[in-house]
Amino acid sequence: MPTAYSCIDIDSVRNARTEREPYNYLVASHVILPDAVGGLRRDFPDIRETGFFPEEDVERHGAFASLLEEMKGREISEIVSGKLDIDLVDKPKMITIRKLSAAKDGRIHTDSEAKIATLLVYLNDAWQDSQAGRLRVLRNGTDFEAMAEEISPVTGSLFAFRRADNSWHGHTSFVGERRVVQMTWLRSQADVDRKKSRGSLSHFFKKVLRFG
Repeated sequence: MPTAYSCIDIDSVRNARTEREPYNYLVASHVILPDAVGGLRRDFPDIRETGFFPEEDVERHGAFASLLEEMKGREISEIVSGKLDIDLVDKPKMITIRKLSAAKDGRIHTDSEAKIATLLVYLNDAWQDSQAGRLRVLRNGTDFEAMAEEISPVTGSLFAFRRADNSWHGHTSFVGERRVVQMTWLRSQADVDRKKSRGSLSHFFKKVLRFG
């Protein structure tokens, strides 16, 4: 029985543009159905700390909960598998959510070896500043200007990539609201559990330091 999508325009995901240089990645726009935009804006979790939060640590309801379930569906994994030339269908997944960015976020990195591939869906109404906070596909690990592509984090933008030793990416320093849902396929469930535990513990200590 075909999946009924209420938030994701699955055809936009299927039609995502795939690139092979400087590493395997795909880019799409308008992957959020127009009728879902208002609900996702309304139901996005009220996160008041910077950083990524495991989905289990935030409130999920309404349109936002539907989006997460659609992202975790088999069809998304099948499409991304085909475009990135890697089998992700049966790999364990982890979803994390960010609402607020700090100045230190976005530093150039490749992702850890525990990650196989990562998909980002952005949920910001507009992005006026063309110089900050836009994701960059980079050709090396030192220079933000050595970019192959730049992706605006407006609602409906999607970016996914296959982790490699040269999968450099990041964004220039931005402070403020930058809504994004990240889904990562990992090597094992143990890797998922370890990363979730680390993320939850980090946010716990942030709260202790803030209110202690």
